[in-house]
Amino acid sequence: MNQPLMPKATAVWLIDNTALTFEQIADFCSLHILEVKGIADGDVDHGIRGADPIAAGQLTRLEIEDCQKDKNARLKAIQKRDDLPEVARRVGKKYTPLSKRQDRPDSIFWLVRNHPELLDSQIGKLVGTTKSTIQSIRDRTHWNSANLTPVDPVSVGLCTQVDLDNAVQKAFKRIEKRKAEEAKKYEGEGISAPENITNEQVEEINIEQSEKPVNKETETPTEKNIEEKILPEDTKNQEEKKYTSDSVFAKLNELKKEDKK
Repeated sequence: MNQPLMPKATAVWLIDNTALTFEQIADFCSLHILEVKGIADGDVDHGIRGADPIAAGQLTRLEIEDCQKDKNARLKAIQKRDDLPEVARRVGKKYTPLSKRQDRPDSIFWLVRNHPELLDSQIGKLVGTTKSTIQSIRDRTHWNSANLTPVDPVSVGLCTQVDLDNAVQKAFKRIEKRKAEEAKKYEGEGISAPENITNEQVEEINIEQSEKPVNKETETPTEKNIEEKILPEDTKNQEEKKYTSDSVFAKLNELKKEDKK
C-alpha cells in the first residue's frame, strides 16, 4: 500500500471526520499509533490542517464505512495506474525546518537522558544535528545547558516514532552482539570473568595482586634475629674497650710510683 502524500494531514482529517480506530489510521498513514494518539490529543503537530483523502482520490467513502464496521479491517488505498515510483530515502544530514531548530537541544537532552544506549551518530540522524552539539549537551558544556528541558522529539515533530523505535532496536542489537563476542573471547581463553568487569579492570586487579607488600609478621623475626646477633657483639666490644682503658691507667700509676721511689 502506498503512503499518502501528506500522512499527518490525512490522519488529522480521518480523526476528525471518521470513527476509525487509531490502529487503522496509523496503518493507512504509515505512522506510529502513539503519533496518532498525540495528534488526536493535540500534543503532536497541533497546527496541521486536515487533508481529505476522498477528494485526493486515495480512498472511497465505501471503504471507510466498511472499516468503521469492522475494527480488524484495514484501509486499502485506490490503486492508480499512473502512480509514481517510490523515491528512495535520501542519505545524509536531515533537514530541520527553521521553526523547529530551537527545539533540537531540548530533544537531544531528552534522548541522552532516556536512551543512553543510542550513539551520537544515531541521535544526529534522528534530530538532524552535529556530534559536537550532542557531546556538549552530554558534558553539560552547552551554552544554554542551564535552561535545557527534556522534550520528546516525536511530540515536537523532529522525528517519527517508527524511526526512534528502529534506532533503539539497532542499539540493543549492537550491545547484545558485543556481549556475545566478549563471552566467546572469554570462553576461548578459558577465563570465566563476570559481565560487569572489563578487561582493563581485570588487568588492574592482577597488577595490584603482584605488587602486594610482604607481610610484616614474616619480616619481624629476621629483624629480631639480626638485632640479637648485633647487640652481643657491641657489648663485647664495649667491655673490651673498658678493660683496656683501666689497665692502661693502672700501669701508669704503677710507673709513677716506681719513679718516686
